Amino acid sequence: MNRSETTRQRLQETALRLFSERGFDAVTVEEVARAAGVSHMTFFRNFPTKESVVLDDPYDPLVGAAVAAEEDTLPALERVRRGVLTAFAEIDEPADELMRRKVRLAAGHPGLKARVWENNLRTEAVIVSALHETGAGELEARVAAGAVLGALTAALFDWAESEDGTSLGDRIREALALLDRQSVLR
Repeated sequence: MNRSETTRQRLQETALRLFSERGFDAVTVEEVARAAGVSHMTFFRNFPTKESVVLDDPYDPLVGAAVAAEEDTLPALERVRRGVLTAFAEIDEPADELMRRKVRLAAGHPGLKARVWENNLRTEAVIVSALHETGAGELEARVAAGAVLGALTAALFDWAESEDGTSLGDRIREALALLDRQSVLR
């Protein structure tokens, strides 16, 4: 890990610790930076906003490409479901405890939870675009993207609150398998 990655990780871990101890709204960027031993400008070089420490989601291009690569003869829902599974398989599964803390924080804070749904809308637009490029209609594309992102978000929130030892990847696969079963029931 290079120096920049180390600084980013230290900022994120420090912020999450302070948010957990004192609450998201009670902690300032300046306090996070000071506790991490860097300037507030260094914070902003690593995270554009305080919220982005919790909600950072760099996976949209990977998801869009994976959906677009699926066979266009499949129904849109199946293409999105498979594309998300493919994209998730291509990334390193996040460290459980850090990710769990981020998701718990987002799930328990109304403003952050709303931002999760805003992020989902951006991801939905990427998925819908990928489906359009391969011939799916507008309604089918939006329904497919919304269903899969709803299942994915439910899996994230459920996993963050669970203490059963299931990995995030397994919880996501479990949730997306439910969509597969539903399409088979038609």
